[in-house]
Amino acid sequence: MEIAKLGEFGLIDYLTKDLKTHNESTKYGVGDDCAVLHYPNKEVLVTTDMLMEGVHFDLTYIDLQHLGWKSAMVNISDIFAMNGTPRQMTVSLALSKRFTVEDMEAFYSGLRMACEKWNVDIIGGDTTSSYTGLAISITCIGEADKADIVYRNGAHETDLVCVSGDLGAAYMGLQLLEREKAVYYQQVEDAKKKGDKRALEELAHFQPDFSGKEYLLQRQLKTEARGDIIQRLREAGIRPTAMMDISDGLSSELMHICKQSNVGCRIFEKNIPIDYQTAVMAEELNMNVTTCALNGGEDYELLFTVPIGDHEKIEALDDVHLIGHITKPQLGQVLVTRDNQEFELKAQGWNPLSSESNTKLA
Repeated sequence: MEIAKLGEFGLIDYLTKDLKTHNESTKYGVGDDCAVLHYPNKEVLVTTDMLMEGVHFDLTYIDLQHLGWKSAMVNISDIFAMNGTPRQMTVSLALSKRFTVEDMEAFYSGLRMACEKWNVDIIGGDTTSSYTGLAISITCIGEADKADIVYRNGAHETDLVCVSGDLGAAYMGLQLLEREKAVYYQQVEDAKKKGDKRALEELAHFQPDFSGKEYLLQRQLKTEARGDIIQRLREAGIRPTAMMDISDGLSSELMHICKQSNVGCRIFEKNIPIDYQTAVMAEELNMNVTTCALNGGEDYELLFTVPIGDHEKIEALDDVHLIGHITKPQLGQVLVTRDNQEFELKAQGWNPLSSESNTKLA
């Protein structure tokens, strides 16, 4: 169905007709000029992302349902990175004429699955036309007690540096998809030059063999916000001193914390968590796996610091890894390699305003 048949408000009604709310703070959602929220004794957290087709995502290899899921999760992740609880979300879309109602239904399906996982209410947004493809703007609203909020500027000397999960897999998933995309377009170009209609018909159903690399694709296409880690930290009685999620690479995010906290750090290469599939893919592509883990981005794991007195508590937590410690600012930000050489950390992660950046979801 063409979106024009429904119109802007018809499309909104179609996509949101059976939305249910989960939070007492949501007093009124979709259907009026403004949503109405009520937070009597909480601090309100707000985060926004703008996602552009051809810059942040490529519809050649991410379907609209996964895009909806990922678009929601990367915003929810920002609320968790402040040690908050996500509650509401607004969604604004700019659409070109090539998209159908069914396309947007698929997008909203993924979006709603992500929101339902964390009990987030979709409370409004906007839709408009676009001449250049799909643009997505999402705002996520959360809450936290004032004493619980964790900023980037709270790290102190001797604090421990920790990360959740493993690093580099999402970037390796992106490299895998980009490689297969290049192979596909090269085969199409060759078939066109030869006038081989049969080959072109077969390529219309082209499906790469990703066996043995499923985890890499999952990490790239089905991002998970680590609210489970926030819950484990709370249950263990651990309050991080500084925290952020890893969207642009471990090195870049760690340097943000150090700069804003006016501290240095030492992290150890041997302690950086890397999945087996990530290591295999890096070797296949002749890339340094540590460089991928430091600079790849899109992992959306949590990077945080905790007081040294919480060492035993951290050691007891599943899927949390101690990778280094905070130092005096004059000692700089240092990576200690497996053979005990020391190198200055550099922010080589993804830059959305760089003309040389790879496509990714920021």
